[in-house]
Amino acid sequence: MHVRLEPLTSEHIPALCAVGLEPELWRWSTEPVRTPEDMRDYVTRALDAQAAGTAIPFAVVHRSEDVVVGSTRYAGLAVEHNRLEIGWTWYGLRWQRTAVNTECKLLLLRHAFDVLGAFRVELKTDALNARSRAAILRIGAVEEGTFRAHMLTADGRQRDSVYFSILRNEWPMIRERLERRLA
Repeated sequence: MHVRLEPLTSEHIPALCAVGLEPELWRWSTEPVRTPEDMRDYVTRALDAQAAGTAIPFAVVHRSEDVVVGSTRYAGLAVEHNRLEIGWTWYGLRWQRTAVNTECKLLLLRHAFDVLGAFRVELKTDALNARSRAAILRIGAVEEGTFRAHMLTADGRQRDSVYFSILRNEWPMIRERLERRLA
């Protein structure tokens, strides 16, 4: 196992700052983080969403190094429809394109389907973010379509968001593929 997910707390802020203030990490984000104050605000918003029952945020910890390498969360929780979103995921540049994302998604998906009983897990990204789109497809999600002019980015650009999903009946095959990739 490469990573563990810890419930996000304000105590993670210094470690998140150590890996998360690179401008490239936030290029496609609607809420860029450039300073320690921005990171504090980012974590505070995540914890406020958790308190409101709309998100469950995590710090992503690299096991062998025992260091925080990024963050992710469940959001868009729709318990009445057995649906949730995985998103707000970012990793320090050193841990991108490693087993970190594959294992993180495996852990999140396993919990979503096998523990929470989700029927559907959604993911979305900026239509211009080719790297993120490729990563979502690599885990086995199905591209569903584009929401045009869906959000405003921090610089005021109207962002088109591409939606993806994984359904409960697709999960066993995706789980097997992710486990093979990590073996």
